[in-house]
Amino acid sequence: MKLKYKAISIILFILCLSSCGLDNYDEPSSELSGKVTYNGEAIGVKGTVESVQLHLFQDGYDLRTEIPVFVGQDGSFKALLFDGVYKMVARDRNGPWLNTRDTVLVVVKGSSTCQYPVTPYYMINNTMFDVDNDNKLTASFEVEKIAGNNTIESIFLLVSKTSFVDNVSQVARVNLEKPTTGLANISLDLNSLNERFLFARVGVKIDGVDEAIYSKIEKIK
Repeated sequence: MKLKYKAISIILFILCLSSCGLDNYDEPSSELSGKVTYNGEAIGVKGTVESVQLHLFQDGYDLRTEIPVFVGQDGSFKALLFDGVYKMVARDRNGPWLNTRDTVLVVVKGSSTCQYPVTPYYMINNTMFDVDNDNKLTASFEVEKIAGNNTIESIFLLVSKTSFVDNVSQVARVNLEKPTTGLANISLDLNSLNERFLFARVGVKIDGVDEAIYSKIEKIK
């Protein structure tokens, strides 16, 4: 009987050591950072609610579960990973670009950087913001068609009280009456907005595409 209890005690001790070993595994410490780009220029997207994602995969693992990498509003992304070789792809039908889902091979070792190139349907170029003496904000910009047959659903100017600006995080919005490519101006009266700080951004929503493409963000107040 004593031998039986001793054997049980040894087994429990081994299980305890195994459990402790599982609980104290090393966490990933290598950082991968980069940007989603077109011709080297970062793509502006919706940054709230983790709307736009990339996925990372590693071959040789049974489960091969994707690692989500969230894209910030300035097109940047960052992830903590183990050293190794990863495959990066865009999330299916997610983002204001052609759904080609090209694979980029990424080697992570310590601090590593990469770009994920995409082909957007449209680009917003040469964006400028101006507030006149009557507290009217005017955004000047150019919308350029890049690829695909999708038409423009809407072009809009957004104002937010924080530096996060998109169709969710905003306090004022105005749409361009006739959304089309080329040079454009949109104006918005700021007199009804009493926030201490204000930030502005232009967006283009493409027909049949969930996510809009956005311009740079600028502090206007």
